[in-house]
Amino acid sequence: MKLLTRDLGEIEIDEKDIVTFTGPIFGFEQYRRFVFLYQEEIVENFIWLQSVEEPELCFILVQPDLITDHYRPQLPQEAKTLLGDGDWMCWLIVSLREPFQDSTVNLRSPIVVNPEERKAAQFVLEGNLPIRHPLVREGAERC
Repeated sequence: MKLLTRDLGEIEIDEKDIVTFTGPIFGFEQYRRFVFLYQEEIVENFIWLQSVEEPELCFILVQPDLITDHYRPQLPQEAKTLLGDGDWMCWLIVSLREPFQDSTVNLRSPIVVNPEERKAAQFVLEGNLPIRHPLVREGAERC
């Protein structure tokens, strides 16, 4: 199927690649169908989470291991109900800023995906996790 995207123009996707959010992305509750998009020339730890329902709605996500070595989220009990059984992947929403070194990620509310079930949800974690953690590690010139 053809999909109009915010950053990549019109692309072809397979309907089986659509992920359904069984728990909403906070602030965007009306949008439930998304697709993960990759660009080979961009480091593999970053992806686009593109809405299938709204072309202008797209999030940039990053793998937590790129940001910190100590991120071990404790998901709520409802995670298994929303995502099903299997191996889950955790992604962090990136907020790009100018200059780039001021960009942040949200450690408090990860996007968690069950790729086998094609289900995802955003969770608000307990504890003292920041919603604006630096994207660039201290002392690093780039991610």
